[in-house]
Amino acid sequence: MSPGQPPSRIRHVVVAFMVTLAMVTYLDRACIGAMAHLIQADLDLSLDQMSHVFSAFALAYAIFEIPTAWWADRRGARSVLTRIVLWWSVFTMATAGAFSYASMVVTRFLFGMGEAGAWPCVARVFSRWIPVRERGTIKGIFFSGAYAAGAATPLLVGWLLSEWQVPWRAIFVVFGLIGFVWAAVFYVWFRDEPAEHPAVNDEERGLILAGRHVEAPLLRGWPYWRRLLGQRNLLALCAMYVPNSVTFYFCITWLPTYLREQHHFDKGELGLLSALPLFLSVGTQFLGGWLSDRLSARWGLRAGRRIPAMLGYGGAGVFIVIAASSGEPRVAALFIALTAASCMLTTAPAWGTVLDIGREHAAVVGATMNTAGQIGAIISPIVVAKSVLWFNDWNFPLFLLGGLFAIGTVAWLFVDPERPVFAAETHQASTAPA
Repeated sequence: MSPGQPPSRIRHVVVAFMVTLAMVTYLDRACIGAMAHLIQADLDLSLDQMSHVFSAFALAYAIFEIPTAWWADRRGARSVLTRIVLWWSVFTMATAGAFSYASMVVTRFLFGMGEAGAWPCVARVFSRWIPVRERGTIKGIFFSGAYAAGAATPLLVGWLLSEWQVPWRAIFVVFGLIGFVWAAVFYVWFRDEPAEHPAVNDEERGLILAGRHVEAPLLRGWPYWRRLLGQRNLLALCAMYVPNSVTFYFCITWLPTYLREQHHFDKGELGLLSALPLFLSVGTQFLGGWLSDRLSARWGLRAGRRIPAMLGYGGAGVFIVIAASSGEPRVAALFIALTAASCMLTTAPAWGTVLDIGREHAAVVGATMNTAGQIGAIISPIVVAKSVLWFNDWNFPLFLLGGLFAIGTVAWLFVDPERPVFAAETHQASTAPA
């Protein structure tokens, strides 16, 4: 190695792997919303039954998120993430074989079970590979890729259905195959630690490790879970994340149906307007992360994480009320898109906070936050369906979402990114004699 050699850039390849993972994840997750009307017609499902199909995924995702993340924190992300992608790809393809309401619910539950833990595993990867000063921006890039895929999915599905006359079952099979390719390449190339990868030079290794906190001894058993779940800081983080998850899940499940039934958009406009919220969110995902890093460097982590997130939720609350109150279809659709885009300013600061307070426990801390969000995602499709069935009103759930944005904004005031979850153990580890 020659003196003054520039750092290698293997961490950027790691980021590229994670971004493509995010894109495949949202491709497979969002496609069912774009084909919901065809699935309902083919399997003779009611609106209420379709809501349970949507919720089955979120229920399994919530149940298995923390156990899978706990496994990743102990085994490393390489093997666990490979298993996750293979599992969800199998059940994406298996969705094509559903023949009844019950079989569809079971298949989507198993799909959610397989995908659970993916985001916390990514948090684990970033906590090992990304320097502290770059984490907000990297998280913004990661979620921008995810939302770009989520936004493109309705358009891609619409194109396959209309231009190529591809049956909805075949689309699930094709989309599922993509994950097998990703998993094979990732498992061969990736390593859990930069020190284990032969292409990482000493300069890049030093850059990554410079800001990494000394690892604390892992608590086990009940003391671990009591410390994890008993912190106000983490509980506030969980409450804060619920409106983010509910907004995203509405966009990939009921939004196309809402635009069709409430505002009577035709097929030509429906695909574009269904994709618009996630398209706009691509930019705000990156902006939230970039702004968080800039503000953190200038004013500290508290301001850096809170300010863009609170502005995002505040704006989303205003936009969703305008959307629900408007009688003009295009105005309503535009402000729903602005709601989602504003809401997603919170995503990168939220997951940046996961890395800040989780440290070597980042996967489990991220899973805990994401599980709270998934609880909202479990309930929200059912709330939408019941609102329509009971009140014949598609806008009622939008006003409820506005209330969630207000709660999320307040919750950010109680989130402290400078207080690690296992603060006492970290302090002891960092002050122990060498």
